[in-house]
Amino acid sequence: MIIALWAVNALLALAFLGAGVNKLVKSKDALVASGMAWAKGFPPASLKAIGAAEVVGALGLILPLATGVAPILSPIAATCLAVIMLGAIVVHLRHRDALKVTLPSAVLAVISIVSAVLGFLVV
Repeated sequence: MIIALWAVNALLALAFLGAGVNKLVKSKDALVASGMAWAKGFPPASLKAIGAAEVVGALGLILPLATGVAPILSPIAATCLAVIMLGAIVVHLRHRDALKVTLPSAVLAVISIVSAVLGFLVV
């Protein structure tokens, strides 16, 4: 089961690290221009905070398990990322975004929940 946890966490960490860094390094206008129309409704500081939360969550999926220091933080990070994705689903539905935009958030939310459950079982 630990192998499954590592596989799920590695994929999630890559997805959230990429998404978080993207939000941290790009301006609000650049995010909107790249297809994130929902970003229009958020102040730049909120977008940076979301990006930072995604990066910290990605690190939280891997570092506690890799170091053996407080491994309980890994499923907690997965739970927090699931909450972020549930919020993303709400935002996409409010903006009437297409299913192709909303579905990835839903998939990441489900995978985050699976990671959290696996993590709590293993740790």
